[in-house]
Amino acid sequence: MWLRVLFILVFINHSTLVSASDGEWSGYIAAEWRTFFESPSDVAQHGDTTSLSAQAEYYREWEGGKKSFRFTPFVRVDGRDSQRSHFDIRELNWTSVHDDWELTAGIGKVFWGVTESQHLVDIINQTDLVESTDGEEKLGQLMLKLSFTRDWGDVDLFLLPGFRERTFPSAVGRLRSIAAVDVGHAEYASTQGKDHIDAAIRWSTSFGDWDVGVSHFSGTSREPRFRPALNGGRSVLIPVYETIDQSSLDLQATKDDWLWKLELISRSGQGDRYTAATAGFEYSLYGVFESPVDLGIIAEYLYDDRKEAASTPFEDDLFLGARFALNDEASSELLAGMIVDLDNSSRVMSVEASRRIGDNWKINLEARFFSNIDDKDSLVSFENDDFMQLELAWYF
Repeated sequence: MWLRVLFILVFINHSTLVSASDGEWSGYIAAEWRTFFESPSDVAQHGDTTSLSAQAEYYREWEGGKKSFRFTPFVRVDGRDSQRSHFDIRELNWTSVHDDWELTAGIGKVFWGVTESQHLVDIINQTDLVESTDGEEKLGQLMLKLSFTRDWGDVDLFLLPGFRERTFPSAVGRLRSIAAVDVGHAEYASTQGKDHIDAAIRWSTSFGDWDVGVSHFSGTSREPRFRPALNGGRSVLIPVYETIDQSSLDLQATKDDWLWKLELISRSGQGDRYTAATAGFEYSLYGVFESPVDLGIIAEYLYDDRKEAASTPFEDDLFLGARFALNDEASSELLAGMIVDLDNSSRVMSVEASRRIGDNWKINLEARFFSNIDDKDSLVSFENDDFMQLELAWYF
């Protein structure tokens, strides 16, 4: 509670220094259409859907950039799924920069990780699952962050009050488990529930061709376990948030046209301690066939030593992908990939593409396909949820 009071006092104190005329606004407004190619597994689920979203960012700095304030609200209104209609403050923070240390207080977003197919070490922010099925979108997290810069690397210390629960589609939503997640009855291993204060520390540095990060997190897991239950005679899944300790390592080596990547974690608190890793490379080909197009070839191995008991479907899988950058005036890009389960040959294929239209417009395409899904695979809930999504966004 005292940390929340501290944050409120910080913003009250500095809000008198900030006015909209002194800073800069940017952001976008977007319309999205999502269509599914097959009927849902559950007749209660909807079909095609449309939605509107908007995100703005206000940023101001003063004292020569030593002080800054950032405010980033986000909202989506979905035409079918009430749980996908939501508002979130992605960022609302004040930063003070000094010679060799920096303090940030408020709501923020922090990203850790280097691999493409999944981000095992990225644990500070909660996943906004209704926004993106690949887990890339995150909710804002209340935090106090103290950073130190030394010759031997950077050290970040975090205090994280105010746990955020993961978002899930409602019973009528798609890309959900066969039994819908009952977000209204979440359970916690800690008696403090959402009020448990989490903590994390990270050391990162670069030397030569290598970028290295070593981190430790202690607190409420962002990834829930699920307990089957009944609600009104309907089967549901109750999310259970356990208290964990996670140590992690991320490495990236740049060797000419090669990027070598590794993310490795060791976690306790969710049954026996386990280890998971993602490792691989990206090889870049520039000016393919004497054209302006650059091609990146990606291969990664996904491993979890819990095997069939893993909470993720990616415990012995191979990711193969290709990234195209057309280097044209419209900044056209495309990323295509496939994850193959090496045990049962289940496959998840994805396509992401984007292109600017004029100075202020951008069109985004996303598609997911689930193929040859084994009946015992945790992806079986999504076997009928192949979809394509188009988004048209106006940036200001």
